[in-house]
Amino acid sequence: MAGLRKGHCYSKLTRAYTRYSRVKAKNYIKTIPTSKVVRFNMGDQARNFEYEIALISNKDHQIRHNALESSRQLINRRLYEKLGPKGYFLKLKIYPYQVLRENKMLGGAHADRLQTGMAHSFGKPVGLAARAQKGKEVFIAKVDKNGLDIAKEALTLAKPRMPGKYLVNVKKL
Repeated sequence: MAGLRKGHCYSKLTRAYTRYSRVKAKNYIKTIPTSKVVRFNMGDQARNFEYEIALISNKDHQIRHNALESSRQLINRRLYEKLGPKGYFLKLKIYPYQVLRENKMLGGAHADRLQTGMAHSFGKPVGLAARAQKGKEVFIAKVDKNGLDIAKEALTLAKPRMPGKYLVNVKKL
């Protein structure tokens, strides 16, 4: 059984092929997979913090929902363990709405070649992706002075889990 395709298969920001058919019902995606991102706001939302640390995208690309959820869990766990439940606020700023489709290919007997498939096939929905433009914030963490280094470290640890290049920006509120 084949698993997920590699992330670079879906990271480019090209417009998806749109199917036009004489039968109107075949022009649309029938079902959209559920997003794996569980929460967008974590920590203490009511408190005012001194610093805002942002993870900013350095190029235009797409991020799959499973990569976003994995990064969110890593950052949230690190901040929760080091600062406690009231010592930080974390927000995921982008929403996965782009439906990713895949035309399943069959492998040969010795896996030396793949089926060529159909050109411009519409494909089945396999997941969702969020579009991140250059300069757009992906995650924002708000902390006080004692949690500044911890938040920077947590956001830096999330970089390898997502496609693309990112900057960590610190701003005093």
